Amino acid sequence: MKIFDNHTHLNDAPFKGKEAEYVKRAADLDVVGMNCAGQDPQMNLDALKLASEFANVKAIIGYCPDVAKDYDQKAEDLLVEQCQNDQVVAIGEIGLDYYWDESPRDVQQDVFRRQIEVAHDLKLPVNVHTRDAFADCYQILKEANLEYGAVLHSYNGGPEWTEKFADLNVTFSFSGVVSFKKALEVQESAKMLPLDRFMVETDAPFLTPVPYRGRQNEPGYVRYVAEAIAKLRGVDLEVIADATFANAMRVYGLNAEEF
Repeated sequence: MKIFDNHTHLNDAPFKGKEAEYVKRAADLDVVGMNCAGQDPQMNLDALKLASEFANVKAIIGYCPDVAKDYDQKAEDLLVEQCQNDQVVAIGEIGLDYYWDESPRDVQQDVFRRQIEVAHDLKLPVNVHTRDAFADCYQILKEANLEYGAVLHSYNGGPEWTEKFADLNVTFSFSGVVSFKKALEVQESAKMLPLDRFMVETDAPFLTPVPYRGRQNEPGYVRYVAEAIAKLRGVDLEVIADATFANAMRVYGLNAEEF
């Protein structure tokens, strides 16, 4: 059985200096690979560094909504240059965040669109963060050229939004939220999607799934996200593991034999 963590922050402070330990802990739970996601210049660099050190770690790099205000032509040129690295599998996490509002909303929207265009030019998918901004996120994705796909990271929408986004070239990625008792709408979304339309992630060190909710999250715990979805859908863990692993390989153009 192979499980792939679609989105984790192995480049975040809690893991610093202990990355190899956490990669090993993940492997012990059948988590054979992961995408390390950047979101600002330093985290992008750290994601690239980890992807160079671990054969089963890939990099996602980009400018998240919080730092959209700092995105300019120089930043874009650097992003394009860094994406020449063959360990980069997507641009992200990018998108909209109207909860924290660290950057003006019109700037967030513009930078989101620009990075989608960059990804298309580079033939890469985008990894999307959206919080309290489903309507604008949907409209931007609907208008964009998503020939190479988009992944809705840590998806927390209910069935109505899931139906709308499902009409686009989008893959849904569920985090530990799907294991929370009160996350009923997210659970309904996880139950209704075809097996070829979703992946699993940790977003570690955040959003720790049951049974370790309340503790620091880590990449290996994506196994428990997959277990939660398997329980919701009434299938064996292997069904969800195999499907989400295959989906990750397809979406990111990866070779399953590498893992």
